[in-house]
Amino acid sequence: MRLLLRLKSIKDTAYENLYHRKFQGFVYSLLYDTDYHSLHDKSGYKFFCFSNIFPIGDIKEEDKRNLLLSSPDEKQIDVMESKLNSINGKNINIGEMSFQLMGVSRIKPRIENGSRLVSATPIVIRIPERNYKKYGIDSDKKYIYWRPEYAFEVFVRQLEENLFKKYNEFHKTNIEEFPVFEQFIFKKTVVNHILEDNREIKVIGSVWEFAFSHLAKEQKQILEFGIDAGFGERNPLGFGFMNVVR
Repeated sequence: MRLLLRLKSIKDTAYENLYHRKFQGFVYSLLYDTDYHSLHDKSGYKFFCFSNIFPIGDIKEEDKRNLLLSSPDEKQIDVMESKLNSINGKNINIGEMSFQLMGVSRIKPRIENGSRLVSATPIVIRIPERNYKKYGIDSDKKYIYWRPEYAFEVFVRQLEENLFKKYNEFHKTNIEEFPVFEQFIFKKTVVNHILEDNREIKVIGSVWEFAFSHLAKEQKQILEFGIDAGFGERNPLGFGFMNVVR
């Protein structure tokens, strides 16, 4: 499930690329004093993701923009929707960007036969040191980001492993992995920067399109969960947000 936030700019400003932590902080502020108030301190997966502020580009006063916020946890969506409705018409700041919240809508994307999934934000896949030998990687780092110089199968394996781990933790199940993807179209590598402990950190991701001709029920369940939770890693910072295109 996802929420569409409709925004109107209240001043001219440059589009801020380092907004990830700032919007994440806004999400946590929505959850303050609710059953999800401790989510910020939870280790592991947090089960929410968000899109870029779109359309991307420098912002003029009264420009209309949008942002999508998603989670597989419908109760959490209910809480965030209620909090957003309570501040509808008020101003919110995302870093240096300032907007008036003009409305909130609920959206439930569904994937069908013939659908495509398109990366709205880069998918981040980190290969841990323990897997280097399996993939024939030589590095002295604790982890490396997947890039096209590494085997395509590494991306697929790590992506599916991450998806099933999140699904099983969220649903408290123990489903064994099976292939969920059919066609992969690599678009490009993207280098983003995030602020972490007041330091600018480089994050390497990639943009993809996934196409499906036929989907079994089990595939749809896993993929629709991933659409809500985000693909790959660092989803609570807005990475791995996917859109369904029919």
